[in-house]
Amino acid sequence: MTLPHKVLALHETMTMEAADDGRSANLFTLTNDAGMTATFMDIGATWLSCTVPVDGDAREVLLGCANMTDHLKQSAYFGATVGRYANRIAGGQFTIDGKTFQVSTNQAGNTLHGGPEGFAHRRWTLDSRTDSKLVFSLLSKDGDQGFPGNLEAKVTFELTEDNTVAISYQADCDEPCPVNFTNHAYFNLAGEASGVDCLQHELTIRADYFVPTSDVGIPCGELKSVAQTGFDFREGKTIGQELRTDPEQVLVGGYDHALLLKPEVCDGISDVATVITPDQKITMTVQTTKPAVQLYTGNFLTGTKGASGEYKVHQGFCLETEYLPDAPNHPEWPGDSILRPNQTYAHYTGYRFNF
Repeated sequence: MTLPHKVLALHETMTMEAADDGRSANLFTLTNDAGMTATFMDIGATWLSCTVPVDGDAREVLLGCANMTDHLKQSAYFGATVGRYANRIAGGQFTIDGKTFQVSTNQAGNTLHGGPEGFAHRRWTLDSRTDSKLVFSLLSKDGDQGFPGNLEAKVTFELTEDNTVAISYQADCDEPCPVNFTNHAYFNLAGEASGVDCLQHELTIRADYFVPTSDVGIPCGELKSVAQTGFDFREGKTIGQELRTDPEQVLVGGYDHALLLKPEVCDGISDVATVITPDQKITMTVQTTKPAVQLYTGNFLTGTKGASGEYKVHQGFCLETEYLPDAPNHPEWPGDSILRPNQTYAHYTGYRFNF
C-alpha cells in the first residue's frame, strides 16, 4: 500500500537530526490490507505512529514527536519500550536471595522505567523484518544501571490482518533480576491533532483492585478494592467521569495507578480493557499476559512539544501492561517479577483496533 503522507513525512523529519549516538534513527512502517500503519524506530524500540483509516483519512492515534530533537528532549517516554523494570522501584533498592541491590535512581530518589539510561534511550538492533513484523534485540550487560546479570532482550512488533498491533517480549538473564517490560504509547483515538483530550473516551478495565501510591508514585503497600472509588472501570465510563474524585488521584493530578487485572483474563486472548473514542468511530481492545495495567492520563503533558504542537494536560492516555510497581519489594503480590537463569521472560500485549 502507499503510505499516508504524514507517515512518509515522519520518516523524513525524524531522521534529519542524529540521535544521541551520533547516527540517524532507522524507521520501519508495517502495513496491513485494511489500510492501517504502525511505525517504529530503533531508538528505544519506539512505537512512533499508528494510523487508522477513518472516513477516507489516516487518523493518527498516537501522541509523539515529529523530529529527533524534540524526541530527545521529551520525558514522557512516548511509545518507548521500557525496561529493565517498567514503572517504579522504591529507593532504587531490592533484595534477591538475601542480597540487596542499589540501582540508579531518576525520579524523587526512586527508579523509574529502568533508570536514567533505561531501554527507552538505547539503540536496539533490528534482527528481522517483513512487511508485517519487526524483531528488535538489546544486550544489557551485568551492572547496567546497577541491575545484576547479563540480560538479552527481544521485542517483536506485528501488525496483523485483524488490525492488532501485537507486541511480544522475551528475555533471558544469567543472574536473578527484576524484569518488567512495557510499551509506553499514549493514545488519543479521536486523533493526535484533533484538539480533543482523552477524558471523553469511554474506558472499561476488568480489574477489581488498584494500588494506592504516594505523591511520587511509590505504592503504599496495599491493594485496594476499586468498588465505590473512581478506579472502578468494570462497567465502563468516560475517563473524565470521576477524574480526581479520590484522594489517591488528587495526589498525582489524575490517574497514574496500576490496576490488578482479573486473573482469568490475563491469557493474552481475553479483552482486559476496551476504549471507545468520543465519535464512536474507533474501538480499541487490549489483551495481555501481564497481571496489571497502569492507567495514566497524561497529567504532566502540559508544554511537551509533540507532532502537532505543544500538548496539554490529559491530551492522551496510557494503558501500560506490567507487573505491579515496586513488585520486587512486595513478593506477596500476584506475579513473579524476578527472572531467574533457568527461566525465560515471555509476555504478550495486543492493541486491536475496530473501525
